[in-house]
Amino acid sequence: MRILFALLGSISLALGVLGAFLPVLPTTPFVLLSACLFGKSSPRVHHWLVTHPWFGGMISDWQQHRGLRAHVRRRALWMMALSFTFSIYMVPLWPVKVGLGLTFVVLVLWFLRLPLVPDPPVPVDRS
Repeated sequence: MRILFALLGSISLALGVLGAFLPVLPTTPFVLLSACLFGKSSPRVHHWLVTHPWFGGMISDWQQHRGLRAHVRRRALWMMALSFTFSIYMVPLWPVKVGLGLTFVVLVLWFLRLPLVPDPPVPVDRS
């Protein structure tokens, strides 16, 4: 089973990285899934993923709070809007354009329901 989980974790991580560059393919769910799968198959890769500068914060926020930070939400909403706008512009078929638009609305409504994780307090310099 460990080999299967490691293989699925690798595929999920690859899809998550591709999602950072391809429209409509999400990054966060695939990275979270890969963290879960590597947690069951490879503690070393799981540790690398959780401490990674790009992925670590998102994974720990999800594991601890089941939410995301406000700046992550804003960036994700902008990227979704840009990628869906580009996709809707490029697709020639009206039914597909409508389907993409409806998918975008449902995705945004779901995304806005995720809880926000408060930013840690900024230490005050009392020197």
